[in-house]
Amino acid sequence: MFHSAESTLRFQLQGLSCAGCVRRAEQAMAAVPGVESVSVNLATESAEVSTREIAESLPGLLGALRKAGYPAIEDELELAIEGMHCASCVGKVEKALMQVPGVLEANVNLAAESAHVRLLRGAVAEGALEQAVASVGYTAHRRNEGDGDAAEAEREAQRGKLKRSLILAAALTLPIFILDMGGHFIPPFHHWLHETFGQQNIYYLFFVLASIVQFGPGLRFYKQGFPTLLRGAPDMNSLVMLGTTAAWSYSVVATFLPGILPEGTAHVYFEASAVIITLILAGRFMEAIAKGRTSEAIRRLMKLQAKTARVIRDGETLELPIEQVQPGDEIQVRPGERIPVDGEVIDGQSHVDVSMVTGEPVPVKKTAGDEVVGGTINDSGSLRFRATRVGGDTVLAQIIRMVERAQSAKLPIQALVDRVTAVFVPIVIAVALLTFLVWYFIGPQPALSLALVNAVAVLIIACPCAMGLATPTSIMVGTGRGAEMGTLFRQGEALQLLRNVDVVAFDKTGTLTEGGPALTDMEMIEGFDEKETLALVAAVEDHSEHPIARAIVAAAEDKNLTLPKAENFDSHTGRGVTATVNGKTVTIGGPGLMKDEKIDLSAIQSRVDTLADQGKTPIFALIDGQLAAVLAVADPIKADTADTIRRLHDLGLETVMITGDNQRTANAVAKEVGIDRVLAEVRPDGKVDAVEALQKEGKKIAFVGDGINDAPALAQADVGIAIGSGTDVAIESADVVLMGEELAGVHRAIRLSRATLRNIRQNLFWAFAYNSALIPVAAGVLYPVMGLLLSPMFAALAMAASSICVLSNALRLRRFAV
Repeated sequence: MFHSAESTLRFQLQGLSCAGCVRRAEQAMAAVPGVESVSVNLATESAEVSTREIAESLPGLLGALRKAGYPAIEDELELAIEGMHCASCVGKVEKALMQVPGVLEANVNLAAESAHVRLLRGAVAEGALEQAVASVGYTAHRRNEGDGDAAEAEREAQRGKLKRSLILAAALTLPIFILDMGGHFIPPFHHWLHETFGQQNIYYLFFVLASIVQFGPGLRFYKQGFPTLLRGAPDMNSLVMLGTTAAWSYSVVATFLPGILPEGTAHVYFEASAVIITLILAGRFMEAIAKGRTSEAIRRLMKLQAKTARVIRDGETLELPIEQVQPGDEIQVRPGERIPVDGEVIDGQSHVDVSMVTGEPVPVKKTAGDEVVGGTINDSGSLRFRATRVGGDTVLAQIIRMVERAQSAKLPIQALVDRVTAVFVPIVIAVALLTFLVWYFIGPQPALSLALVNAVAVLIIACPCAMGLATPTSIMVGTGRGAEMGTLFRQGEALQLLRNVDVVAFDKTGTLTEGGPALTDMEMIEGFDEKETLALVAAVEDHSEHPIARAIVAAAEDKNLTLPKAENFDSHTGRGVTATVNGKTVTIGGPGLMKDEKIDLSAIQSRVDTLADQGKTPIFALIDGQLAAVLAVADPIKADTADTIRRLHDLGLETVMITGDNQRTANAVAKEVGIDRVLAEVRPDGKVDAVEALQKEGKKIAFVGDGINDAPALAQADVGIAIGSGTDVAIESADVVLMGEELAGVHRAIRLSRATLRNIRQNLFWAFAYNSALIPVAAGVLYPVMGLLLSPMFAALAMAASSICVLSNALRLRRFAV
């Protein structure tokens, strides 16, 4: 994990409050094997530890501090890395960062050209990370929140510079290619050139043009490849540099000093060196364009952030930069404008387009008391709201951070790539050298020329660009597409884990259902009017704060009924209520209260049983002692629940409902939506045990929930999926967050996970198959059988094409549909 041989490390602690804390923290660390001395400073809340080997002792130190209750404070930061081109670059940068004392984890993303670093606060000196990256030949600088525009401008500048180099290289290479290849394939053209200009003069022209390409646009390969070669850690730039330099140098000797070469071997390969550089620059330029597309989702999210806000202060309306908005400010938003920050509506009514944040296509009605999210668009009507979260605390800012973190993650499947690429380039150089020696000593004549050509082909074709791009590009596009649809992967690893789940377990209330009771049925007894009865019942229930009472009142309001005044209100604790309305005695309650009132329910008992079997709670209304109506209240099942369960079954998954409801109600809900298994009457603190029981069956579990009491179960499950409309605690405990209230996001997340992993496997297969198949071909193994050799120019074309294929395949995920 760590490679530093430093003997002393200083870092920050949390939880220190007295001298006793200092003593306990010091004792905990001193007990760790290898620790020589410990000093904890209460004033600075820091620890200084000396050990024989920091790398070996640090995991034990951190564990001891957590157990003692004084954990080390960890920070996370993003570094922008310049100069990386292949998987071996990634490995070298990660290794360099991990050698910095205090760095706990470093994940480098080739596609995003960034590094996500987790480190101990106070342990890493200013500039140490940048220096570590520079020591292996790359450039790094810290990437701060909100500098996305600057980063994109920088990438655009790099693309522009690459484009200019490509144009220059192509303009100079084209004459060489036409004259040389034209002479080979069109004999009359060859004779005309030879008679008009002379072969040697043509070689001089090739020398001038190829040299400008070699040390103009091609100079970048020397700047980056030569230092890494000297350090004994060559990268793909080293391979290109060695291959093109060999071809160019041999051609220079053949042009100016042909006599020192064996007879019959004085051939020039200026066209090979120039074409290789041009093709590789073309491949890199196309890669740069494709890489830009992989992070398009992040840029789109950043563009949702408003630049200014119309703030009302001291009765005056001010147009302020978004950075100056403070929590508590009143903000006015007119129709068609973007809501600048998160807040609570205090006046006005409108519909807000939330599709860009939650993925929900239908605008949502907003009135006083409703929350609004920064980045969404006010469709119609004017709203005045009070800012509650600004800056980095807004939902949109949190979404951007989640997506960036997921995109920088390294999946378990990447481990194989890391092991291969760690030794890949040195092996390729060895294979190229072996190829040269074999062809030179036992190959046919002209042995030297054939040895050179085949060795150069091996060097060029083996660049591991495709390997380095295979996983991160798919992760970036997949997580970005998920964000556009309101599915956020808080942990990148969830992409791989979610693909392997066998069972999807659901909390019921607020997850499968709307989360609050509603009046679902109202059966009238002959002789009573429905609207009048509902108005009388709601008038009584308006005096109660019980959720069922609120549901009945809400139903009356939905029908625009005017509620009369209720008097003499009396509550029968846990059984029902009674009041006088318009001179009539109205009593509302359950079967127990009806029994007390000696009401015969036998005539409607079958209907009451049916309602109960449907998971509904029957309520009885009496007017002046006579049964007037049977009402049913239930927590309504979400509109898309049944369809989501069916889609999960189509994916071959088992579904389970975990609920505290009684078995009869739980079974009714499960039957209605098609859930396979029911774990009912589970106490809030028993959901973790329920998930563990499912895991003990040898199954991988995804748990879907939204409440505070779901947080432990979300954490226990192999993958926790939180409904975004739920509590912050649940969201923080989850691996995947569904921003909308729709349950359809569950199967969408699983399908996206499977599509992304399938895409990664396709990319890795292509990258490995390409190198496994073509390196031997480039070395000439087919020559004895088929007389086939691979030209270095075609090797360069194949190498560039492999990276483009991987990137293009990853970009297909942008078309992932709901």
